[in-house]
Amino acid sequence: MLSALIWVPVLGAALIGFWPGTVTPARTRQVALAIAGGIFIWSVILASQFDPAAAGVQFSESVSWIEALGLTYQLGVDGLSLPLVILNGLLTWIAIYSTDESVLRPRFYYSLLFLLSAGVAGAFLAQDLLLFFLFYELEIIPLYFLIAIWGGQRRGYAATKFLLYTAVSGILVLASFLGLVWNTGANSFAYQPQLAQALPLETQLLLLGGILVAFGIKIPLVPFHTWLPDAHVEASTPISVLLAGVLLKLGTYGLFKFGLGLFPDAWATLAPWLAGWAVVSVLYGALAAIAQTDMKKMVAFSSVGHMGYILLAGAAATPVSLVGAVFQMISHGLISAMLFLLVGVVYKKAGSRDLQVLTGLLNPERGLPVVGSLMILGVMASAGIPGMAGFIAEFLVFRGSFPVFPAQTLLCMVGTGLTAVYFLLLVNRAFFGRLSERVVNLPQVRWRDRMPAMILAVVIVVLGVQPSWMVRWSESTATAMLDAPPAVAQVFPESAAK
Repeated sequence: MLSALIWVPVLGAALIGFWPGTVTPARTRQVALAIAGGIFIWSVILASQFDPAAAGVQFSESVSWIEALGLTYQLGVDGLSLPLVILNGLLTWIAIYSTDESVLRPRFYYSLLFLLSAGVAGAFLAQDLLLFFLFYELEIIPLYFLIAIWGGQRRGYAATKFLLYTAVSGILVLASFLGLVWNTGANSFAYQPQLAQALPLETQLLLLGGILVAFGIKIPLVPFHTWLPDAHVEASTPISVLLAGVLLKLGTYGLFKFGLGLFPDAWATLAPWLAGWAVVSVLYGALAAIAQTDMKKMVAFSSVGHMGYILLAGAAATPVSLVGAVFQMISHGLISAMLFLLVGVVYKKAGSRDLQVLTGLLNPERGLPVVGSLMILGVMASAGIPGMAGFIAEFLVFRGSFPVFPAQTLLCMVGTGLTAVYFLLLVNRAFFGRLSERVVNLPQVRWRDRMPAMILAVVIVVLGVQPSWMVRWSESTATAMLDAPPAVAQVFPESAAK
């Protein structure tokens, strides 16, 4: 079941890219949508058969690959990776759906999207350290071309910067994995949580340091974040959706899976420093977002801040905070994807993302009222307004982290207030007031342009009203990682007893 999530996209890329003869762009898009839809439906079927009460890896697949290197094709899914696999399937379909029908070189474009989806799914499912590294590196190649070919005016600079940063991240990941296997004398790269326990603490700290920097670049955390705003600004809207919605989660997933999971003792030693690092990222990201006048760059800097919440939750390492971290990954993926879609519609119709130019777009007659309404909902969700997924995620993160790091948690809560500030500035400047003469009589927005954001808005509200539908997947895994009482029992002891 798991291999299909990797190899069906690869086969889809080959089918679209190498199909003989001439294929119209419209037909290519239809085929890509059908394949992406099938992959997403398959991930939902997988979730329906997943046992939330089981803490271990499920649907395991293992095939001996390169015995001389100790490399095994070993896949599995647990409560940490399952929500991310589903998110990858959903946002890949949305990215294809929101792609302009007149996209340049459509067969190459859609093939790269499927290779990107396969690499991300493989990284989330890999249960072998070296196999994870291979998939982790695989996704860099299609994303580089997607930015470098279909990006903006400075696409070459942004794509090269992304490539250099993520290449360093991959080198550090490989070095840490090799150091772990060689120092422990293991005869394979199979993922074993207890593998590093026999190592001296100094060695564990050194290896964990490499993993922290590697995934800190990918997340990205301050000061390794500078590639992200450039990549977002130059990338097309569908690529920004995947970059913020899925690709950044490879960093947070790796941080928990291979940082906390493999080096719990060293992690506990560094936890106060990690909490401080989270505060810096949250506050810096929020303050940098306030200073932006480009709508897309503002949303990009908001991602830097919101990723800091996940690091805080990991530093606290309580069952509640880890459940909140997984929820925050999914919440941020949905909300940021929705915001980038809406910014893309504004840019397409108004020809600008400059908050000093755009005003009055909520005008019901000559503006973008539906887009403006969805944007208001999106920024409310990002600011943690109750009733939406963002509120549940932040509540769980802060509730689980406060007993361990009260001061750092309170400072991160300030970041939530600053989120409301910069997104209020965005909405107030761009959507309220008189419609600017420079963007008067905007082209009508088709339902096709609104539909992806509307789908995400529904999911955001549903998860905000009924969060248990997703929390139940990750609770057992979070509890098992820390060998602690169930998370729900800590937040709602009376309900758990009943």
